[in-house]
Formats: sequence, C-alpha cells, structure tokens
Amino acid sequence: MKQRLITGIIAGVVFLGFCLLGKLPYHLIVLAMAMIGYYEFVRMTKISPFGGTAILGYLGVLMFMFPWKLLNIDFPLSWDHAFWLLMFLFLLVTVVTKNKIGIQQAALLFVGAVYVGVGFSYIASSRNAPDGHGLFWTFLLLVSIWASDAGAYFVGKWIGKTKLWPAISPNKTIEGALGGVVISMIAAAVFSLLSGGILSFGRALAIGLACAVAGQLGDLVQSAYKRVYGIKDSGNLLPGHGGILDRCDSWIIVFPFVHIMMLMPY
Repeated sequence: MKQRLITGIIAGVVFLGFCLLGKLPYHLIVLAMAMIGYYEFVRMTKISPFGGTAILGYLGVLMFMFPWKLLNIDFPLSWDHAFWLLMFLFLLVTVVTKNKIGIQQAALLFVGAVYVGVGFSYIASSRNAPDGHGLFWTFLLLVSIWASDAGAYFVGKWIGKTKLWPAISPNKTIEGALGGVVISMIAAAVFSLLSGGILSFGRALAIGLACAVAGQLGDLVQSAYKRVYGIKDSGNLLPGHGGILDRCDSWIIVFPFVHIMMLMPY
C-alpha cells in the first residue's frame, strides 16, 4: 500500500504538472504514454513488441498522436483515408509474411493502434480546446473519472452485494457502479457551480454520467482482454499500479466518448 501511494503521488504530480504547462510539453508526455500503452498492449497479446508488424502499430499510434495542429502542420490525409490505409497495411502483412502473421494477429494489432492512439489523442487534444478552457475541461473529465472510481470502490465496499459482471471482474458490484455514477455526477455538478458560466448544470450532469458509464465500461473492456491472456496487469511501469493501460483504461474510452456525444467544445 505504501509503494502504491508513493507511486500514485509522484505520477500524479508529474502528469498534472505537464497538464498545467499544456501545449507541446503536455502533448509530448501524452504521446509518450500512448507509445508505452501500445507496447503494453502488444506485449499482452504475446506478439513481439518490437517485431515489424508491431512497428507498424507504433507508427499508427504516432500518426494519431502527432501534434499536427500545435506545429501548424496540415495532416496530409482525411482521417477516414488514414484509417483505411492503416488497416490495408496491416492486411498486407499477412500476404508479405505468407500468413506467418495471420489475420487474427494483424487485426488485433490494428485494433490496438486505434484503441490506444485515438484514445490518447483525445486526452491530448482536450487540453487545447478551441474555447481556450482546455485545462478546465481536462480536469473536469479526470476528476469525474476519479470520482466514479472512488465512488464505485467505497460504495461497493459499503453496501455492494449484487455482482456486476463476475465472469469479467468478480469484485465489481451493481451497487458500487451506481454509486460511482452518482459521485461522478456530483463532482461534475461542483465544476458547473465553480465554472463562472462555462459549464451549464445540465451539461455537467450529462458529462458526469458519461464519464462514469463509459469509464466503468472501459475498465471492464480491459479486464476482459487481460482475463483472456491470463494476466493481472498490463505492465509494471508504475509499482503498485501496474502499467499505463491499467491507469488509463477509463481515460482512453471517456475522452473520445464525451466528444462523440458532443458534450465538449470542438
């Protein structure tokens, strides 16, 4: 517990420090997290994390994560074209390797590149929101996610009896999940009250709800694929906490989701 607490404090201070800096320093630290996250994803699947096919995935993550706007560079393709070309290159791997890398492995690495690359790209871009309040929106989402996690844990410990999804995550309960939703919505509502008109009360409640539901589903998604591969943690970068994906499994689902639901400024 002591090691977990120390690691959490140090990691939190470093990340929040970069978040306060914003712009390119923040984007680069999130880019580094994305690269490490993809390494963890590939390693979990028992595929060589430095093989040629994995390198293609790293390049895909870099494409999604590259600070195009911050460097005033126009992305040379439309995003749907970029997705298609990345998919095509992964499919070509099966041909070039004469099926030594099968379609299942190629598809898995493609999904990982999108899952990690797009998720972290929204974490980075939210800090540079076009309304100039990127720090506010980033903290709002992070605090709502953390409130959901804390609420689910403590309410689950207190009154949790009904298992949420025992085949995937045996410790989670329905009562805990609902508690996480309520606490997340309360946290977001507090942001609304302190926002000076930036965030309406209704939108705050919607964001709190979205963060809790999408965040808990993101956690279940990672629990599901870790269970398939029989591992407890995605990595060991953060002693007592596991890897980057273990800490950011909710983030990389929540940040894109709230944008897709048009709850954030574009």
